[in-house]
Amino acid sequence: MSGVWVFRNGVYHLEAEASARRKVLVHLPTGQVVSSYSSLEQILSELGWERYYGGDPDRFQFHKQSSIDLITLPKDFARFNSIHMYDIVIKNPNIFHVRDQ
Repeated sequence: MSGVWVFRNGVYHLEAEASARRKVLVHLPTGQVVSSYSSLEQILSELGWERYYGGDPDRFQFHKQSSIDLITLPKDFARFNSIHMYDIVIKNPNIFHVRDQ
């Protein structure tokens, strides 16, 4: 969490930096920004990832038969953030990229 602490009306508040931008996940082969879980699930399934239904009902999970990796994502796409994006990038090198919106 980055920003500047500001003292106002007797209380400290954390204000986000103006340069802090929202990140997006980009599918490199097509150049498309991943904008929904349905598009992400389609791409992941083409890469050999399968939906895993044995976990937390508040999360989407994907696993690959050929590895021990597990991708865990919040069920609400609005909560999909850069931490989840970088997890996908690390587990799928040269397929995804994270950039500023």
